[in-house]
Amino acid sequence: RLHSGPTARSTYRRRDGAGWTKRTIDGPGIWATCVKGKEKQAVGELYDLFDTLASDMWPLGSSSNDSEGNNGDEELSIEAQIAKEVAAMKRPKIESRFSNCMTGTPCVIFIACKEPIDPVRLVVSHVENVQRTGISLTRYTHRLVPSAGACAANLPDIDDLCAKIFKTFFEENPGTWSYKVELRIRNHNTHPRDILIQQIVRCLPEGHKVDLSNPEIFILVEVFKSVCGISVVKDYYRLQKFNIMEVGKDKSIATNFDGGEGRMSSGQAASRRDATLPDPVAST
Repeated sequence: RLHSGPTARSTYRRRDGAGWTKRTIDGPGIWATCVKGKEKQAVGELYDLFDTLASDMWPLGSSSNDSEGNNGDEELSIEAQIAKEVAAMKRPKIESRFSNCMTGTPCVIFIACKEPIDPVRLVVSHVENVQRTGISLTRYTHRLVPSAGACAANLPDIDDLCAKIFKTFFEENPGTWSYKVELRIRNHNTHPRDILIQQIVRCLPEGHKVDLSNPEIFILVEVFKSVCGISVVKDYYRLQKFNIMEVGKDKSIATNFDGGEGRMSSGQAASRRDATLPDPVAST
């Protein structure tokens, strides 16, 4: 049975080599929509993409800690040293910082990330790269939506998550902001859309004003089954709602016009072919 709540945390290794997969959706992480029937391929390409980006933005620690730990082994008994070596052999060589979470829904993917990964920074960095180069580095992925945290989709837990996320954002970005709540609901009928928006707005500190046409910040809310993910981002419209297919396509069109007979890479051409399929995500 599929559990989509954030309480159960069982994890298993997929036989297809796609990486560690959680049976539950647990944040922080990144939502993604993809070409229908290509979920497995999309997960694989996102693992490669996110690992590459994270290695540059949050490099793994050096081996100095390992050497210090080895020096301390001299003080351990023979039995303790053997037990430590056996435990080390059972651990993965490099613990994955990303885990695919089962959604049980076509076209919808959620990849959880571990500290120090910041899903908002990760997604914005990638979309800006695509906007600059026109190369998406993915073939089957449509849109990415970061979630700074996730909780059960009930009003008390949403209050707690909003308080945590808003506190962090406004401490790092002081001042007053105009905002808009971007809410997307999928496979959820417990709380109506207007109730959820009102609940989230009530959690905002005083002084910020709603602006539905040209907001400075966007509160992204993804409600999927019994899970709610929330983040606060800037430049959401400028970056075309993080739809990397559209961002890459626009860059390619601009290159064609500017350069006369412009060319796209083969990967970008493939992305444009797949982009003819409709985006399965729809607001309700």
